Amino acid sequence: MAPPSRNPNKTERAPAVRRRTLLASAAVLGTAGALGATACSRVPTGDTLARLKSQGTVRLGIAGEAPYGYIDDKGDFTGEAVELARIIFKRLGVDSVQPVATDFSSLIPGLQTQQFDVVSAGMYINKERCQQVIFSDPEYQMLDSFIVRKGNPKGLHTYADVVKKKAKFGTGTGYAEIAYAVDAGYKESDIVILQDPVAGLNAVEAGRIDVFGGTALTARGVVRKSTKAEATEAFAPLVDGKKHVDGGGFTFRPNDTELRDAFNVEIHKMKKSGELFRVLKRFGFTKDEMTTLTAEELCK
Repeated sequence: MAPPSRNPNKTERAPAVRRRTLLASAAVLGTAGALGATACSRVPTGDTLARLKSQGTVRLGIAGEAPYGYIDDKGDFTGEAVELARIIFKRLGVDSVQPVATDFSSLIPGLQTQQFDVVSAGMYINKERCQQVIFSDPEYQMLDSFIVRKGNPKGLHTYADVVKKKAKFGTGTGYAEIAYAVDAGYKESDIVILQDPVAGLNAVEAGRIDVFGGTALTARGVVRKSTKAEATEAFAPLVDGKKHVDGGGFTFRPNDTELRDAFNVEIHKMKKSGELFRVLKRFGFTKDEMTTLTAEELCK
């Protein structure tokens, strides 16, 4: 996902939180738009990390989706990406992280137009995105899973099953799952694009679609309290006939290599000490989702 996603939900089903996220997004983006317009007239040409230290704040683009970056029941920004950013940027000398929520498909354009300094929203590192931005090494790896009706009546376990059984397939805007379904033979124009996994769950429960494709972490979280839907076993999608494992990382502008490299130093320290898993575990990640993959490998 992440586009996936990705993309990619809270360990409890909370549609109201999503609505609050969208309202907050509009308000924050109004401010971000003004900041972006100002920033465009003074696009930094020097050391971005030095600038962030000087201003004391880093603007973090998120997609308003649990468990990556979202607003909790108390109205506070949280999520694995938000908490990880707070830890790492503090160690880099930047005391404050300002999350800016927007639609997933607007994250890279927003980064490019200076609305954010960095992005983290469960975004998968892939060849296409690597032509537009640069990534940190991934903090996690991820398999896919489907949200289906209880009992999985159509027996959907892979994208090939979705095609073979002519199931009505949905996923999120900009999610990697779009490409996986198309690669399996599903017609792209027939894919139902939904706002987020909560909307996907609602569509499955109401019978509007047969299956919603997303990350295993998101799927198992969003169905946890559902009485009508379940998540399938995690699986690796096929890309060009080979099993593919995705990884998600923080996203930077291409000229911010020094900032990305400094970030990588800290994230590797956290991996080595086990601190990274302790942070991500709070948001539903398991040891199976920890990774030694690099951005270089995933960009190929």
